[in-house]
Amino acid sequence: MSMYAYSNGCSPGRAIAHAKSFAAIAPAVPVIDPKVIDLKKSADALRLFELEQLEVTWEEQIGALWTFMRPRGRPSYNTDLLEDFHAWQRGIVAAFEYRPDELKYLLLGSRTAGVFNLGGDLDLFAAKIRQRDRQTLVAYGESCVRILHRNMTTLGLPMITIGLAQGDALGGGFESLLSFNIIIAERGTKFGFPETMFGLFPGMGAYSLVARRTGAAFAEEMMLSGKTYTAEQMKDAGLIHMVVEPGQGIEAARDYIQRNKRRHAGARAVFQAGREVNPVTLEELDRIVQIWADACLQLSERDLKVMQRLVSAQDRLNPNLQAAE
Repeated sequence: MSMYAYSNGCSPGRAIAHAKSFAAIAPAVPVIDPKVIDLKKSADALRLFELEQLEVTWEEQIGALWTFMRPRGRPSYNTDLLEDFHAWQRGIVAAFEYRPDELKYLLLGSRTAGVFNLGGDLDLFAAKIRQRDRQTLVAYGESCVRILHRNMTTLGLPMITIGLAQGDALGGGFESLLSFNIIIAERGTKFGFPETMFGLFPGMGAYSLVARRTGAAFAEEMMLSGKTYTAEQMKDAGLIHMVVEPGQGIEAARDYIQRNKRRHAGARAVFQAGREVNPVTLEELDRIVQIWADACLQLSERDLKVMQRLVSAQDRLNPNLQAAE
């Protein structure tokens, strides 16, 4: 078995150390220097292993590309993290477009304890709303839905995508998770769309994805109530596929890959057929972003203060800030 791994910073020592931390939850995975990776030699492909806020590891034996978010600051989608996701997607296509059958599974999780992702950059939103800068709000939303739509269509590659929620996925964090073929959640994880707390709605894919899976009534209930749901409730609603014990998410993903080794083509075809039956177009997502941006500009100063209180709560989840305190 061989695995190619790289972590932020070009030092092979740091890469190996980071791979060892991965091996603690995915044992017996030897590491080699990423410079010998037999991938398409392009800037995009090579950068795949050099992203600042995404930790990427290639496990050749099972054809799995493991990715874990490690956002700078709050565990939300800051603009630089979005740029890393664009680079991640370009890098995957560049690396595997001439050898697509080798990449069978693309997995995304998070390194933030107790959090998958808490969604949009609320600090940015508040600032741009006060400045009446609709253009930047739209640009942010369009960036998000392009990442989401490409993930929904598996980047045009014959792979299965797996979202791994080992912690809370709220707002845009849940939106992004819903773009994966398979969602594995650990017990105790919370899900929901809290945007109604400050007068907004999740405008970057939530309605389109939830309504197609559960119906419009439940999608609207989720968004208008701001209710928080358990992993078990989301599985019962048909939004999550597997609920496992805390700490068992990665092992559950490995078990799924092992069980489906001989059924990969059929499973992938089922998900592809689902996209044909219930297509979500980029044009639809873009139109909803426009609605979201208009709603942003209707928020009051009181709404913005609520938004910024949530920013402060998210800051407390940043381990770097906790260490400084």
